[in-house]
Amino acid sequence: MKAMILAAGRGERMRPLTDSMPKPLLMVGDEPLIGWHLHRLKAAGIDEIVINHAWLGRQIEQTLGHGAAYGVNIAYSPEGETGLETAGGIATALSLLGDEPFLVVNGDVLTDIDFQAAHQIAQNMQQNAILAHLWLVENPEHHPQGDFILGDNGVIHSENAAGKRATFSGIGVYAPALFADTPKNVPAKLAPLLRRAMNDGTVQGEWHTGLWLDVGTVERLAFANTLVQQGKLAKK
Repeated sequence: MKAMILAAGRGERMRPLTDSMPKPLLMVGDEPLIGWHLHRLKAAGIDEIVINHAWLGRQIEQTLGHGAAYGVNIAYSPEGETGLETAGGIATALSLLGDEPFLVVNGDVLTDIDFQAAHQIAQNMQQNAILAHLWLVENPEHHPQGDFILGDNGVIHSENAAGKRATFSGIGVYAPALFADTPKNVPAKLAPLLRRAMNDGTVQGEWHTGLWLDVGTVERLAFANTLVQQGKLAKK
């Protein structure tokens, strides 16, 4: 199984830190933000990893190389200085990700979501013609309205369904077919694709009640470092 780490964001809310360094390389403890994902993916038996990048992306390649320090093999999908949004970035990288479902991880979150579970999830998706499996979390203070609704039998809905509205964690397993009509090298958002698939009943998911932090601001980066100091963040 392969994984893709989304690392092409500009990090506007992190400025001025991201004026000279891409957000995935900001330090959390003794590790760049993206390094926490690399350690946990390796521990989960996922060592073929694609990373997209845009703003100052060459720094990411120079820092991580081909992934030897983490025991993984990294391929890169450069998107220029402005990026291609989430769906556009994934569609552009499909040739690197293969024909089977793959795990996608937002590069600017920290979490203890069980990446190893993605192997079985991918098999179930293929057997049941599911296009996406998402992890949902409690709505954080900065996103109280949430994104989607987790209904019965793990089916996710966008609107008009019974259940609690929750926030998409930024982590999911996707079938390549979800992006079949998304052109390469053209900016495209992920949410419309997911909503369309939800209307067809082909998006499933689950709650995650453990650690999840959107490291999107300087304040939340400081909090992430506090978690490391308190021993609440593990690399495996």
